[in-house]
Amino acid sequence: MLHTSLPRTVLVALFSFAVVMAYAQKLRPLPNVNPEWSKTTEPFRIAGNLYYVGTYDLACYLITTPKGNILINTGLAESVPVIKANIEALGFKFNDIKILLNTQAHYDHVAGMAEIKKRTGAKMMINEQDAQVLADGGESDFVFGGKGSTFIGVKADRLLHDGDSITLGGTTLIALHHPGHTKGSTSFLVNTKDDKRAWKVLIVNMPTILEDTKLSGMPTYPNVGKDYAYTLGAMKKLQFDLWVASHASQFDLHDKRKAGDPYNPQAFSNRAGYDSQVSELEAEYQRRLKGEK
Repeated sequence: MLHTSLPRTVLVALFSFAVVMAYAQKLRPLPNVNPEWSKTTEPFRIAGNLYYVGTYDLACYLITTPKGNILINTGLAESVPVIKANIEALGFKFNDIKILLNTQAHYDHVAGMAEIKKRTGAKMMINEQDAQVLADGGESDFVFGGKGSTFIGVKADRLLHDGDSITLGGTTLIALHHPGHTKGSTSFLVNTKDDKRAWKVLIVNMPTILEDTKLSGMPTYPNVGKDYAYTLGAMKKLQFDLWVASHASQFDLHDKRKAGDPYNPQAFSNRAGYDSQVSELEAEYQRRLKGEK
């Protein structure tokens, strides 16, 4: 039996840390980490009760309400302290997060979910098609899976479907199933307002095509090509006032806003930029499809 003079609370903390580290050691190295994914950037108000609290490129969004807050995406596991600091810098409490949402179940957008859920008690909600990937830490992902988990898994508290509503404190988001990049990739529409006007905001998951994706079909995702085609068609029909995306680079955040800039929702109203990106993705889809044939 080990004898020590350390207080029992310290021993419990050390044991818990050891358990977490033992689990973490089972995670395989991440296949790709962009330095801009963990680089810090200034948090800011996008429009109404919608805020940017992510890193330089991995977008995380906070929606505040009188009944608690909603966090969309978490970035990498090591970004949790950054997200917490960003939320607090804006004057909100980290522990007021009540709902966790996600645009795609890849490690660069969900690796911090387990820790944030544990620390806040928030309810995890995700499209049903990504629920298994989230639960097994990416092991069942149709591209990155089969080699071990890349993040600590989280069991969903609610499974979402296309058109489902998520409501908290008077704010409602509509979940839009946009499959392809992952089976359950999701965009969100939310109405918000400030003291001047109301805004319909699209938080979009741009359907980029991963290098190892075969649009003719993957062993665990035979309809991936058809899903991409559906998503590209659905995205063209969306109506909104402002738009942002899963990656800051996808909506040119750092060109539209510099550190210290005043509140300016109109900076994110570039419909032409959105249409151009969708057109480029569609052209890439057609090129890849033709190449496979």
